[in-house]
Amino acid sequence: MSDLSTRGPTVFDLQPDADARSAIADQLGLSALRKLRFEGQITPSGARGWTLTGALGATVVQPCVVTLDPVTTRIDEAVEREYLPASYFEAPEPGSEIEMPEDTSTEPLGTVISTFDVMVESLLLALPQYPRVSDAELGEAVFTEDGVAPLKDEDTKPFAGLAGLRDQLDKKS
Repeated sequence: MSDLSTRGPTVFDLQPDADARSAIADQLGLSALRKLRFEGQITPSGARGWTLTGALGATVVQPCVVTLDPVTTRIDEAVEREYLPASYFEAPEPGSEIEMPEDTSTEPLGTVISTFDVMVESLLLALPQYPRVSDAELGEAVFTEDGVAPLKDEDTKPFAGLAGLRDQLDKKS
């Protein structure tokens, strides 16, 4: 923190090499991390706070959730974090439950602002949760005992019973 300029922005530009990208890919459970760049600035904010703004760009490869084929995704995200002294935050009582705040971009100010950690966290939050190849179809599995009619997906839909009742009423009239 002592190296940051209090009069203007401190610019950063992180472009991890292949070994660092491979380590990050392993940490996040990715098949590969082809490109990664995080650039931005840290500027003074208020009397004792700091604001980090940046742009994250990455090309990630993940396995498809259906076929396990590789899925390549391009990620371009704006990143913003507000660092405020710990005195701005309410300390919860020990053992009490707390709710997650709506504003997740505000963090307590420590002795270091790690742009590398912000980069990895932002990448993790931007990853597709269920990457899928464009032509992948899950299909339908049907399991039942012999002599019993199988229960299919369309039978479990909330209005399937009402549709059957409607069809019966239409036949009677």
